[in-house]
Amino acid sequence: MAADLGELLVPYMPTVRVPRTGDRVFKSECAFSFDSPESEGGLYVCMNTFLGFGREHVERHYRKTGQSVYMHLKRHVKEKATGAAGGAIPRRRNGKVFLDLELNRDFNGEDYEYEDEAKLVIFPDHFEIPLPNIEELPALVTIACDAVLNAPSAYKKQEPESWDEEIQVSRHARSLRQLDNGVRIPPSGWKCQKCVMRENLWLNLTDGAVLCGKWFFDGSGGNGHALEHYKETKYPLAVKIETITPDGADVYSFEEEEAVLDPHISEHLSHFGIDKLQMQKKTENGHHTENNSRPRVSEWEVIQESGMKLKAVFGSGYTGIKNLGNSCYLGTVMQVLFSIPDFQRMYVGNLQRIFDYSPLDPSQDFATQMAKLGHGLLSGQYSKPPMKSELIEQVMKEESKVLNWHQQKGVPPRMLKALVSRGHPEFSSNRQQDAHEFLLHVINVVERNSAGSENPSDVFRFLVEERVQCCQTRRVRYSQRVDYCIQLPAPIEAATNREELLAYETKRRDAEENMRAPPEPVRARIPFTACLQAFTEPENVPDFWSSALQAKSAAVKTSRFASFPEYLVLQIKKFTFGVDWVPKKLDLAIDVPDFLDLSRLRAIGLQASEEELPDLLPPIVLAEDTRDNSMSSVDSPEIDEAAVMQLAEMGFPLEACRKAVYYTGNMGPEMAFNWIIAHMEEPDFAEPLTLPSMVDPGPSTSDSPVGAALLSNSPPEESIAILTSMGFPRAHSIQALKATNNNLERALDWIFTHPEEEESDALSDMADTEPNDNAFSNANSHSDSTLSPDRDVSGPRVKDGPGRYELFAFISHMGASTMSGHYVCHIKKEGRWVIYNDHKVCLSERPPKDLGYIYFYHRLSSS
Repeated sequence: MAADLGELLVPYMPTVRVPRTGDRVFKSECAFSFDSPESEGGLYVCMNTFLGFGREHVERHYRKTGQSVYMHLKRHVKEKATGAAGGAIPRRRNGKVFLDLELNRDFNGEDYEYEDEAKLVIFPDHFEIPLPNIEELPALVTIACDAVLNAPSAYKKQEPESWDEEIQVSRHARSLRQLDNGVRIPPSGWKCQKCVMRENLWLNLTDGAVLCGKWFFDGSGGNGHALEHYKETKYPLAVKIETITPDGADVYSFEEEEAVLDPHISEHLSHFGIDKLQMQKKTENGHHTENNSRPRVSEWEVIQESGMKLKAVFGSGYTGIKNLGNSCYLGTVMQVLFSIPDFQRMYVGNLQRIFDYSPLDPSQDFATQMAKLGHGLLSGQYSKPPMKSELIEQVMKEESKVLNWHQQKGVPPRMLKALVSRGHPEFSSNRQQDAHEFLLHVINVVERNSAGSENPSDVFRFLVEERVQCCQTRRVRYSQRVDYCIQLPAPIEAATNREELLAYETKRRDAEENMRAPPEPVRARIPFTACLQAFTEPENVPDFWSSALQAKSAAVKTSRFASFPEYLVLQIKKFTFGVDWVPKKLDLAIDVPDFLDLSRLRAIGLQASEEELPDLLPPIVLAEDTRDNSMSSVDSPEIDEAAVMQLAEMGFPLEACRKAVYYTGNMGPEMAFNWIIAHMEEPDFAEPLTLPSMVDPGPSTSDSPVGAALLSNSPPEESIAILTSMGFPRAHSIQALKATNNNLERALDWIFTHPEEEESDALSDMADTEPNDNAFSNANSHSDSTLSPDRDVSGPRVKDGPGRYELFAFISHMGASTMSGHYVCHIKKEGRWVIYNDHKVCLSERPPKDLGYIYFYHRLSSS
């Protein structure tokens, strides 16, 4: 038999490889679907590329590559007999086979045991060789099989902080000793017991000491008193107070020197008077009282609709997305995008074509991974209702209360997350991120990958007309820019419960001064009309250079819609910066309407009674004059490096920090910080500081016609030469550079996303003498072009139409800042609201529209 197997494998030996250092082994998930070893058909791993494929897709890979040898992995999941293993962590009965295959289960997996099976399969005849089979297989094949079986899964390294993949249960959790010292922790107003720190506080789970941290992986500041306390007492476990929610908390083990899980965290917290579940019940019971003294329902409960018997839904369009560990921002955005027909058509409608023409490594192809996720969400294949027998079994176990949340596992978007976030300093991490920033990032990636084909993000694109008026001469300048989202201010001064807010603030200050527990917070209630009014109000433009006066002057800017998008995205500006420069969220509720009419905000362009500002350049500052400047020289500007590092430690890009310090004249980190906040949306925000030798346009050209006048001239000849040397026509290269502020990298992206028009159109664009055709193009980091009021055919594609909309989805955030918390989304499907909370999908009983963060509207038909 051994000779037979050896002879059988001889023709395929050149294609069998042993994984080398750096090779990723995809043995937990298919490249085209979410099939895994736990799926009915198991997973096939190519023994040459180490890519994984489900039963439906392995034949495609064989036909495309000719690779014939695959390892078939199958995991059999069985429920343990009652009392087996005594609630211990599940053990694999065949652990030598899948030494490093992660468990695709929830943490309550003590009820399950696993039996793993592996075999070699030779295509096209599907000849099977069970493993291990050391005596009968050639040595090279045996070594390759052992290496694949023992290699870590491809994404295990990329999720070191993933809650359900890497963090282990602490060995102290079950037997933790807690002192009966009468310590009770108040719901707020915490402070380190050894210093004045009020942030990054840790509660020792043995004696209830509240102390500041310093050592933890999230880089939080502090004086390390929690660690000192451990060294003195040897009390091992501490929980980060700010992370305590009804869903759990971040626990750290000093003795084990790592983040850990504490399955008994609820009991350990209740020892010190922290009973999140009981607090929920109290709040729910108090919700029905109508007086102002009723307990306030927390946003965690309202947004997640806690305490309600939500009905789980299954099938096409009702599949959840598994949280990979702080990836809920991605899950909510993708759920909304794939509820839009254009994205469905682009990626799911073209599924077979995308898969058939995918590259040899489909895990690195954006269209393939979008199609994979879209099919996973819309096919219903991964969202099937439980069998009747399973329902009865759950009821018998008295787990019916969690049944609705428990059945779906959701699809894990590992490959898409790794691909979309690659190279991005924030999204490539495992920290919580801003869903709005990620939405714009995804739109940008979609645009780059849609060159020459249908671009589904066209549905979000619209034109904004900006009108700037010189206050002294009353002359005006009009410009247009591309945008994808409207950011609505939240004017606290317009709150309908302003008196209540003022009273709360007085009580809060009094409690802080007298070291008492703070009063119950009051949520500001702001009318949506006030937000819209604040958005449309004129904005002052300081240091505006008036070409009519040939000097600086005051000016006002107003913005209107030059076109209305098919899908309108509204972001409520809920986040601000605290005194510690950490982003914080404003606690407010806004009565966002189901139907919205913005027709009155359509731009009307230059009026007959208006006079335009002349198209003149500002005075030129010669390079030799700048060398006499006491602040710096053009070639080597003096920059306060201490201030730069202080800003960089806050997480801002180093080059952006250098520019901020330079442009604020070395006036200190606070002034530089304000510059960063005002310019962080600009496309060249993180690019190196470059000072032109002939013209000094000042700190920013984003809000000044100075920059617009400069940009209206022909781009630098060397930049044009670089693009033309790459084979692009000169006219198209000039157009791309003008549309991107002469940024070569963005110009290249622009060329790929804007295929060349007819030569006559290009010449027309070059000959366009409309002034300031690039003004304000820095106003949005995803603006790929700006146009003159008379739009030409070579401009960005917009789907203009009526400005009447209906709300169909919104994303909500829970938590104190974008750096923490949790996201869920509500989407209206088939006339009913559905809540998507990670892998959990249920019919919504009370969609919290007033607490949303990002709102999505679709255009109503003209009829």
